[in-house]
Amino acid sequence: MKIKYWSLIILVTVSFSCKKLTEIFPKDEDNTSNTTNPNADVNSWIFDEMKNYYLWENQMVAKTASDNKLAPADYFESILVKPGDLDRFSWIEEDVEALTASLQGINKVVGIRFTPFYANTEKTKVALSVAYSLKGSPAEKAGIKRGDFIVKVNGQDLTSENYSAAFSPDNLKFTLGDYNGSEIVANSKTVDVVKAEVQTNPIQHYSIIEKGNKKIGYLVYLQFLTKYDADIRNVFKEFKSKGVNELVLDLRYNGGGYISSSDIISSLIVKNLKPGTLMSKQEWNTQMTSAYKSKYGNDVFDTDWLNESNNLGSLNRVFVLTSKGTASASELVINNLKPYMDVILIGDNTYGKNVGSITLSDDKKRWKWGMQPIVLRTVNSLGQSDYGTKDGFTPTFKVTDNAIPFMPFGDVNETLLSVAIQQITGVAASSSNANARIKGIKKVDVLNSAYPLENPKLEIRDMYIEKLPGQK
Repeated sequence: MKIKYWSLIILVTVSFSCKKLTEIFPKDEDNTSNTTNPNADVNSWIFDEMKNYYLWENQMVAKTASDNKLAPADYFESILVKPGDLDRFSWIEEDVEALTASLQGINKVVGIRFTPFYANTEKTKVALSVAYSLKGSPAEKAGIKRGDFIVKVNGQDLTSENYSAAFSPDNLKFTLGDYNGSEIVANSKTVDVVKAEVQTNPIQHYSIIEKGNKKIGYLVYLQFLTKYDADIRNVFKEFKSKGVNELVLDLRYNGGGYISSSDIISSLIVKNLKPGTLMSKQEWNTQMTSAYKSKYGNDVFDTDWLNESNNLGSLNRVFVLTSKGTASASELVINNLKPYMDVILIGDNTYGKNVGSITLSDDKKRWKWGMQPIVLRTVNSLGQSDYGTKDGFTPTFKVTDNAIPFMPFGDVNETLLSVAIQQITGVAASSSNANARIKGIKKVDVLNSAYPLENPKLEIRDMYIEKLPGQK
C-alpha cells in the first residue's frame, strides 16, 4: 500500500538500514510484543523512527495520544504534521525492496510519458501526446515515439475519467491517431506492447545546435542516477571539446534522483568553478543537528563544489526548461547555480520541493515496511531556499507546452526550446527547416501539464543521498 500526498513528489535517500543509523545514534532495544494488537509493534517502530528523524518531530502528537491499532499506513498518516499542507511529501511503502528499485530507475513499465488533452471540441474524448519513450523500453521497441497520439487502449476510447487507469494491464494494445485539422481521430495503426522491467537511461537526448557564433548544447535529462554519472560527464566532455558556449538543460520531465549526481551536473555547469568551496547545506531537526555536529563537526551538513574537469567554464548563463513536474534534485541544481550565474527558466512553475527524506527500514527484518519521512531542508551557498511552496520557482518566461504534435527533441521549433534559442540569438526560430509535422500545430486543452507517467503510482519525484552526513 502506498500513501501519497499531492503528486507523491518526494525528496528521498537510498534505503539505509536502521543498523547504520544506530551505529551513530544508539537506541534502547525495543523487545515489546503484542498478540492482541497485531499492529502494535510495527506502529511503535514507526513512531520511534519518526520521533528521531522527522524534520517536524517537535510538533508530533505524543505517542500515548496516537492510535496504534490503526493499520501501519494509516497510523503513519495519522502522526504526520499538517499532512498536505506543511508536510506534503512524507510517505510509507509496504515493500522497501520494491521502493529501492524504483528509486534507482528500475520499474515494470511500457515506458512512456505523455500529455493528456481533449481530442475533440465536445471534450468527450482524450488523446495522449507521447512526450518520450524510454530508451530500451517496450514502447520504444514497438516504434512509439515523441509526438505520436494514442487515442485508444485495448480498444477503449480514452476519457478524462479513465485515461489514468487505462495502462493497468500488462498486455496493452494502443490505437494511434492523426490530427485532421480540427481534432484527433483514430487511424488504422495499432501497436501491441507488454510491460517489462526497464532501467531508465536518463540521457534521453543531447545535441549541439549552431546559430551564427553560438554553439548551443541541448540536453534532455530525465533522472539523476549515479549509474550514468560517467555518461553525463562524457556528454559535457563532448560539449566542451566542440566549443559549446550556451546551454539549454531540459528538466521538464525530471523529478529528481541522487543528490550526488545533481552535484556533478551543477559542477559541470557553474561559472568560475571553485572546487572545495560551499555549494549547498542541509538543515535537520534540532536533535539530529546537535548529534551530527557533535560527532562530525559544524560543517557536517555542507556540500562543496566538485573538481569537474569538463566544466564548461565560460558560461554566463544557463537556460532551464521547466514544468510542474520539475522537482527536488532538479530544483536543487537551479538553486545551487543561482548565486553564481543567470539561471533563466522557460516553461511552467516548478513543483516546489526544498525538503528531503531518508528511507527507513527495520534492521531486524520483522516487516518489509519502508518509510520516507521528511528529515531535511536544503539551502544554497547564500542560505536561500525560497522555492519550497506550491508555486515552486517562477519561470522567467512563462510558456505553455500545449502545441501538438510535439516536435522532436532538438528541433529548433519545439515549443520551449524555440524560446530559449530566440533569447540566445535574438532571432525567432524559423519553420523553414522544421519537421514537416509543423504544419499541423494546434494549441490544445491539456488535462495534466506535469507530463504524467503511464502508471501514476510510479510518479515519484525524488532526491536521495548515498551516505548520511559525516559518512565517507
